[in-house]
Amino acid sequence: DRLLAPAQIKTGVFKCLKAGICPEFHEQGTPQGGVVSPLLANIALDGIEKIHPSVRYADDMIIFLKPKDKAEKVLQKVERFLEERGLEISQEKTKITKATDGFDFLGWEMRVKKNGKFHCKPSVDNHRKIREKIKTVVNSSNYGAKVKARKLAPIVRGWRKYHKWCDMSDSRDSLWFMNKAANRKFRKEKKVSRYQANELCKKAFPKVKTKLFGHTMVKGTKSPYDGDLVYWSQRNSGLYDNHTSEALAEQNHSCGYCGMKFINEERVELHHIDGNHDNWKKNNHQAVHRSCHQQIHWSKSTDKPKG
Repeated sequence: DRLLAPAQIKTGVFKCLKAGICPEFHEQGTPQGGVVSPLLANIALDGIEKIHPSVRYADDMIIFLKPKDKAEKVLQKVERFLEERGLEISQEKTKITKATDGFDFLGWEMRVKKNGKFHCKPSVDNHRKIREKIKTVVNSSNYGAKVKARKLAPIVRGWRKYHKWCDMSDSRDSLWFMNKAANRKFRKEKKVSRYQANELCKKAFPKVKTKLFGHTMVKGTKSPYDGDLVYWSQRNSGLYDNHTSEALAEQNHSCGYCGMKFINEERVELHHIDGNHDNWKKNNHQAVHRSCHQQIHWSKSTDKPKG
């Protein structure tokens, strides 16, 4: 009854709960790592943030304690909250640590420096995983240099975009060594010159603009289904930068084609009104939904005279 969502989503959630892992045990929950698991975690743990100042992503949670706070008492409150919902704390993954000693959360290593400033960078374990992925592609004997570069690009771009709000100034996090290793591997192939290897590495390790702590936070009480179109449109618009951000502000965070607010997860795209992608003048830009962007170009193609 406390679930705030459209009826279709509620029905889908309940069906997932009853679907089970396999036909033989159809009432034994959902598989670990399933796509619905984060949603179920958010439903079950909704309200746990009221116990004590904290940050939570699905079932991963950090609780912030002051020197006067008693960690054991806070932990007991959390345990009671979970017990009411048939859940329990994982003792193996729960630990109490000083912020100055640092801790890992969602692939990031977070730490408060001696000067009191907060610092965040990719964790050691997360960096090890991306190195393994890159090495698997680079050392594969099934692909040539061009194919390797094409396969590496989305891996590296995705990793860098995930960490774009962190401090990526360290040479380790810039993947400089992995870039050089790939370059040497590419140059060992026949007909791949030094220049070609350098160009392939540029494609394989695409740059991503980073901004320390530039993420737009969601207010704790907000939900995409609460009907606050203005808030969600402005918040989602803040996730973009450069020309797209300027166009969104100019259009009052509404689609330049359909006039609707940007409230869902559909990507915002920048449309060049005159069709010239080299024309970056302000009056030639229009922020539109991806579907609207497709509609614009589709209608233009059908308007062309035949013959």
